[in-house]
Amino acid sequence: MTRRLTDCTDLPRDVQRPGYDRAAHGIGILHLGLGAFHRAHQAVYTDDALAAEGGDWRIRGANLRSRELPEALNAQNGLYTVVERSGQERARVIGAHGAAIGGDPAAVLRAACDPAIRILSLTVSEKAYGIDRAAMDLDESHAAVAADLARPDAPAGVLGIVTAALRTRRAAGTAPFTALCCDNLPENGALLRAGVLGMARRRDPDLERWIAENVAFPATMVDRITPAVTDRTLEDAAALTGHRDLAAVETEPFSQWVIEDHFPQGRPAWEAGGAELVGDVRAHEAMKLRMLNGSHSLLAYAGQMLDLTYVRDTVDDPDLEPLIRRHMQAAAATLPKAAGIEPDGYARALMARFANPAIAHETLQIATDGTEKVPLRWLAPAADLLRQGGDVRAFQFAVAVWLAWLSDLAQRGEAPNDPRGAALQDLARQAGDDDAALLRGVMGLPGLMPAGLAGDEGFADGVIDRLGAIRRNGLRAVMRQELAA
Repeated sequence: MTRRLTDCTDLPRDVQRPGYDRAAHGIGILHLGLGAFHRAHQAVYTDDALAAEGGDWRIRGANLRSRELPEALNAQNGLYTVVERSGQERARVIGAHGAAIGGDPAAVLRAACDPAIRILSLTVSEKAYGIDRAAMDLDESHAAVAADLARPDAPAGVLGIVTAALRTRRAAGTAPFTALCCDNLPENGALLRAGVLGMARRRDPDLERWIAENVAFPATMVDRITPAVTDRTLEDAAALTGHRDLAAVETEPFSQWVIEDHFPQGRPAWEAGGAELVGDVRAHEAMKLRMLNGSHSLLAYAGQMLDLTYVRDTVDDPDLEPLIRRHMQAAAATLPKAAGIEPDGYARALMARFANPAIAHETLQIATDGTEKVPLRWLAPAADLLRQGGDVRAFQFAVAVWLAWLSDLAQRGEAPNDPRGAALQDLARQAGDDDAALLRGVMGLPGLMPAGLAGDEGFADGVIDRLGAIRRNGLRAVMRQELAA
């Protein structure tokens, strides 16, 4: 049986390995959310930073609920393989991780209180935070938030743990960590700050003031297509390294990380791995969220309806490919005119990345959490475009595709993978064939529809017309009508 990856002593010569003595560098980062994206992105930049300039910046990773990945990493002394797929697969072993925590919120809280931790970073997905973006405050109906408000000394959710750790550090006279959100959320630093302050306010107004005055919440923009790990991922990692690796991850060659450079307790030299340290992330963030993530959601729902399994299949479809480009162009029209962003070139690069034949990124993986993603990726830019007097047909089409997909799921007795999945299923079932009722019901969910769209009958009529046509004639026919128009 192939030996488990536990050290770097007998790796093939063409496998890149950590360029530093792991034992000489301590832990300085606690990262919540050990998913594939973190392992293919922030941890790789940190590996490069350690090789370039050293420092006590290795990572202690943690999952609040699941144990499987932390246990796999611990069995491998924190080592794992990144398989980079393009024309030829390349393997790299990452050494930035130390011991990991899985399924033990109390242990995560203890780790966050450790004075050695100077950065607490997060990739926990949009739905895990429990923040009301409209109010910039806690969502007290969120299950984890409600539980942590009830038991603030034994938190198990993201905001509860971050707030409790800062409270403990303040009482001990320990400098606060920098809280670094790396999830795909607009102004993610400000959003995380609002959630933590909301949690603190409900417990101790003095703590809220201290956090507001002393804790940094830099904004970030992250980008690297990272498909879900499959058996093939593990098989290819073993073939490339000669070792069995149960924490391996696969990804594309492209990677981007734009970071607001505000770290009072210091940071790794992430720029050594190509990170961009800037004063304001917002223009980059908007471009990525609206162009990449927005078109990703469109191709995911359309791909599911057209039985297109992978992203690469969607950009090979002669009817869908030009509509993906159209969506990017509509999104680009809403972007700020800022130095450092070039939407046309970015769109061309995105289409090339989506077409990468070596990346098996499933549309089903992307077609999740629509109620968290659609408002930010489609509805907010649509509202901006309406204010500018622009053409919103691309966004009307996208919303209609999503609603048609929800309706199809409901007819099969299925709910979408979404924090409001049951509500969406009920709304689609109740609406039946009534297109206007389905739109009203879904867009009536709290927090979905921005004010700029809520009362716009023209936008709603355009969605209803397309939804009805999709349900009568099929998505393929409507796609061709969109192209002809």
